[in-house]
Amino acid sequence: MEMKWLLYVTLLALGTLAAQEHDVGDDDGDDVIDIEDDLDDGVEDVEDSNPESSTPPPAPKVTYRAPVPTGEVYFVESFDKGTLDGWILSKAKKDDTDDEIAKYDGKWEVQDMKDTKLPGDKGLVLVTRAKHHAISSKLSKPFVFDTKPLIIQYEVNFQNGIECGGAYVKLLSKTPELNLDQFHDKTPYTIMFGPDKCGEDYKLHFIFRHKNPKTGKYEEKHAKRPDADLKTYFTDKKTHLYTLVLNPDNSFEILVDQMVVNSGNLLNDMSPPVNPPREIEDPNDQKPEDWDERPKIPDPDAVKPDDWDEDAPAKIADENAVKPEGWLDDEPEYVADPDAEKPEDWDEDMDGEWEAPQIANPKCESAPGCGTWQRPMIDNPNYKGKWKPPMIDNVNYQGIWKPRKIPNPDFFEDLEPFRMTPFSAVGLELWSMTSDIFFDNFIICTERAVADDWANDGWGLKKAADGAAEPGVVGQMMAAAEERPWLWVVYILIVAFPVFLVVLFCCSGKKQPSAAEYKKTDAPQPDVMSDEREEEKDKGDKEEEEVASEEKLEEKQKNDADIGSASQEEEEEEEEGEDRKRASECQNSREFNPSQNRNCCGQPQQSRERCERKALAIDPALWED
Repeated sequence: MEMKWLLYVTLLALGTLAAQEHDVGDDDGDDVIDIEDDLDDGVEDVEDSNPESSTPPPAPKVTYRAPVPTGEVYFVESFDKGTLDGWILSKAKKDDTDDEIAKYDGKWEVQDMKDTKLPGDKGLVLVTRAKHHAISSKLSKPFVFDTKPLIIQYEVNFQNGIECGGAYVKLLSKTPELNLDQFHDKTPYTIMFGPDKCGEDYKLHFIFRHKNPKTGKYEEKHAKRPDADLKTYFTDKKTHLYTLVLNPDNSFEILVDQMVVNSGNLLNDMSPPVNPPREIEDPNDQKPEDWDERPKIPDPDAVKPDDWDEDAPAKIADENAVKPEGWLDDEPEYVADPDAEKPEDWDEDMDGEWEAPQIANPKCESAPGCGTWQRPMIDNPNYKGKWKPPMIDNVNYQGIWKPRKIPNPDFFEDLEPFRMTPFSAVGLELWSMTSDIFFDNFIICTERAVADDWANDGWGLKKAADGAAEPGVVGQMMAAAEERPWLWVVYILIVAFPVFLVVLFCCSGKKQPSAAEYKKTDAPQPDVMSDEREEEKDKGDKEEEEVASEEKLEEKQKNDADIGSASQEEEEEEEEGEDRKRASECQNSREFNPSQNRNCCGQPQQSRERCERKALAIDPALWED
């Protein structure tokens, strides 16, 4: 136990020292800087004195090359020229908005991305915050929804995170009235797609405007919310690739970083649905006055019992209670504070007569209570409350009334919602409370391979460069500990804990005495190990089986022996009968000599002859020819 506590205290001490040393290092930051400057000066002196000394070659720099489309495209932009050529800044004003913020005067610039690992890679940056921003550009040719898919793809990096704002794009509908110089929030669009966030609501929009073939009006259709967690894409300050794939069979896919986060069908997964219902509730239908919607009603035949007392109180005084001894009836529970003083600015004309505040009576602290004693209240066993008749099934129940259905006068069926309004421009119309939102590498095309090649040459290169520049696991842990010194204690405990367990289990066990030591003393030996007991048990079971088999064999042999002994007795009786017959013949023969051993005649032939020879050898005179 002493070793365990010693190890535990040592680990805590090491963790505390590590944290303290880190704090001291932070406090002495100026000294460290001075030391490093001195070291740098020394290194420069050494380099000057040894110009021929070898130095490690510089790390190779990643050369950025602007992506080039590998197929037919309707729009492509990488901003690597460093200008906004082809883009038009809006000069419009928002309707129904104060003049101070109605203008689209937010600033756009082409810049390098902050902390970029690819020098020369530029993008479109929303520079200002808390302003309306609008910028747009024409497509090389209008996109018409026919037999080819639509693919729109671009990159976004929230360099400062995002508090409240969007980074979505609008595909502006081809109309005679389209004027990019006056692009604003009411400008008709065909599709809106991209990330948007305000508060803790993280969205990835896919909205298209569908034209009602009956009325000619447009209605926004919103895709269902994705099941994936989108928070990381807004908070990690990394470049993310957003892709929308819309197919002629009405299916769609939404991808982030080339991974599908949402998918569905324009006919089934939009809200509100593209096609209205065939029937609707009749707005003129009214519920009849005698319609009974009550599934249960009070029993009209029920009668209140005669002994039901509705006036009985729920609580009554406990008649068995007794006032505690020492109760101070004459002392009040609260008394005026004797130490209180009237404020100097107290005006009795304005504030009335001053009274000292009340405090708990100090005499009641040592007593069970003060003031007039009252019996405690208990539940009244006779309380029943107000009588109500029991509820029974309503025989006249007709169910919940609903208005009847009638054919929907506005019904239509559009089985090809993919055939949307053609669009001829792409635009960004945004309000953001966060600045420096980075956009890059827009492409609109019809072939998935073209979009993938464009992504690999742009976003893929950024991802590879960021991955190569990121520190390893150890580096990340060290960086985290620099920000949170208490992590040093966690690291030390994580490393030392397995060692502590090994020492604990290897060194804290009791030493078992050997067999020789038991032989020297009369101390009882410990029980054998469980596996030895199991082996002995198995051995005993085998022995019992062998004994049982031997007993069965002996019983069988015994039965056989009984049968054999019976047959043997019959044989012996037959032989005995023959011997008596031979003995009688022997005694009646002329050769029989009474002087001989009579027992010889009672034996079988061969035995009798041996018996007679033996008798003759003893006394030859007894044998007569």
